[in-house]
Amino acid sequence: MEKTARYYTAEEIATRGLDNLPDELVSSRHLIYSSPATLAFNSPGAEGFGVKRAGLAIPGSVMLLVAPGCCGRNTSLVSNMPAYKDRFFYLNMAETDIVTGRHLKKIPQAVEEVVECLPERPSLVMICITCVDALLGTDMERVCRRAQERVGLPVRPCYMYALTREGRRPPMVHVRQSLYSLLEPLKKRPTSVNLLGFFAPLVDDCELYGYLRGLGVKTVREISRCSSYDEFLRMAEANFNLVLHPEARFTAADLQERLGIPSIELMRLYDVDRIRSQYKALGQVLGAKFDDAADYDAALAAVKAFAAVAPRATFSVGECLNGDAFELALALVRYGFEVREVFGTVQAENFAFVRRLAQASPSTRIYSNMEPTMLYYDAAGCPVDVCLGKDAGWYHPEAAYLAWNEDVQPYGYAGVRRLFEALRNVVASRSANGDQGGDNA
Repeated sequence: MEKTARYYTAEEIATRGLDNLPDELVSSRHLIYSSPATLAFNSPGAEGFGVKRAGLAIPGSVMLLVAPGCCGRNTSLVSNMPAYKDRFFYLNMAETDIVTGRHLKKIPQAVEEVVECLPERPSLVMICITCVDALLGTDMERVCRRAQERVGLPVRPCYMYALTREGRRPPMVHVRQSLYSLLEPLKKRPTSVNLLGFFAPLVDDCELYGYLRGLGVKTVREISRCSSYDEFLRMAEANFNLVLHPEARFTAADLQERLGIPSIELMRLYDVDRIRSQYKALGQVLGAKFDDAADYDAALAAVKAFAAVAPRATFSVGECLNGDAFELALALVRYGFEVREVFGTVQAENFAFVRRLAQASPSTRIYSNMEPTMLYYDAAGCPVDVCLGKDAGWYHPEAAYLAWNEDVQPYGYAGVRRLFEALRNVVASRSANGDQGGDNA
């Protein structure tokens, strides 16, 4: 066996088409290698908003993790964070539980004990279960109903099922639906809008807030900015929802069916021209025109300022960051930079970017972080100056490095401006340190 990491060029993938992707780029067709990206993506205790942190997005909520000890102990990383102190509880599954399913009868009692031991009554109890119950075929909705009857407050399930990651409702899609299923009909307010998609707020200086205020919107709600359970419930009064992440599509569809709240989907983009086009389309739907000239110019100025200090920068773009790796790579190429490789998962949602990347930069290499031959990745075979994303930074320890994965979410022109300002700082810091590698920013 040749010990080299397997990749395909953007041109090769575009030529093959979405329905004929190489086996190496489809994780269900091979063993999975836990590279830096998959460690962050799969690990129950990973940083970022995995199922567990997402399940506790509602103020005053607590979580009961029902799992074998090996799964439960990984939660310690999250439960040690100040914001989650005294919000995680555990029901350990013994071997007999796994064989017989007897733990299901214990869950309602465990929920009751959790509620009784807390100094203040929680707003919600989330029950998180693992692949064990997926294999057992547990009807968790029924278990939650029994627990809810016992304690008299909302009990909802969330699933930490790696087995469903490539299914129709993967864990992060389902947890959103679970949370927003709590919303009940309220009288609609034409001046109220919800932003759906993220479990942390957009950056405070995101221009989208101002554009909405210019339309007469007085209240913009995000689950992460709700200070109480009652405020969260008031999201049901929204006139419409803006869907900012594709994992919230099913939630938006549920809210439209149950509560009559229509939705408009926007993408997170890093190409300023595509951002401008998207705002123009949004304005047409809402019957308005956004004056985005100043925001557009500020974002483009940040790109040019970075280009002035690193005019011939070569990039490696990973998927462990706030953005779609292929859209970001395409934006960098259109700004005049060279993207030598992308670590990412090719899906229907981003294949259009792969196809355009093939036209603009056909030789860009595309790797799958989950492909076993990544064990043999050799940075010397594809040297770069700048890495974006934790995975790319791990593969290229000598390059300037920007993680770009903080909880608070970059978006729109503000996201572009902040990205290139951060890149400029990282490159400047690297130069000041004598090219000893980039900073983790």
